[in-house]
Amino acid sequence: MEAGAFPSDQYAVETQVKLHQLDPKQCIVEIGPRAGEKIIREEDILEAIDRHKQSLALVIFGGINYYTGQFFDIQRITAATHQAGAMAGFDLAHAIGNLPLTLHDADADFAIWCSYKYLNGGPGAVGGAYVHERYARNQDQFRLGGWWANDEKTRFLMKKGFVPKSDANGWNLSTAQVFNMVALKASLELFGKTSMVQLREKSLLLTGYLEFLLKDLKNMPIEIITPSSPDQRGAQLSIFFPEHSKDIHRRMIDEGIIVDYREPGVIRLAPAPLYNTFEEVYRFYEILKQF
Repeated sequence: MEAGAFPSDQYAVETQVKLHQLDPKQCIVEIGPRAGEKIIREEDILEAIDRHKQSLALVIFGGINYYTGQFFDIQRITAATHQAGAMAGFDLAHAIGNLPLTLHDADADFAIWCSYKYLNGGPGAVGGAYVHERYARNQDQFRLGGWWANDEKTRFLMKKGFVPKSDANGWNLSTAQVFNMVALKASLELFGKTSMVQLREKSLLLTGYLEFLLKDLKNMPIEIITPSSPDQRGAQLSIFFPEHSKDIHRRMIDEGIIVDYREPGVIRLAPAPLYNTFEEVYRFYEILKQF
């Protein structure tokens, strides 16, 4: 997994290792940036997979790293993982609704995500899961059973014997919260009026425009730590401010700019193509010039 992954991913992997009575320090291999760099080189990921192939069970990466905004090549990582005889999973919390994803074509084994970021489901919104059909249709595939995952045809017979649904729903545990589903449904209806291809086209221009303007700033030192290649990022630029970062973040909030702060000195900007405009990006630049 990537070093510095979002804590929920770290906790999940750490406790899974402990469940098998193993030592996380010995069993978890973290891939981080090279010395003096901010993003992870793809060749380092692939090399690590090959190096540990004799003992590898799982490779799990964020689709997009929450901190740097780096988008990982799901298809290449999956192919290398399968060649090593392991399973490939992805946390798409920062990728879903952000850029087109082709999990089935990439042959990913599974993926999970929240829907409160680019999908606009709101705080505490329902999560989502993808499971490749080779597992979902396999009734002998072991999984921890839940009430809502049982086949509807037998669910209310109230008998022993878990019979899972033949898709990702076969991993559900309980009924989804209705009010949270309503909020997400309202957002997905807006997504249904366009397409991820169209949103991605605008996102490339919008994020590229923001990058162009930030590089023109002369009044403060900044470093864009998100990859400069559009193929390696979504609608996010993470900006490192070596000086006065918390004060700059506070002033942005005071100006009505919704961004967040991550130690040490990183402010994440997310020009979402569904509702952000080029005018808003330029307005942000104009405000920042006055700091």
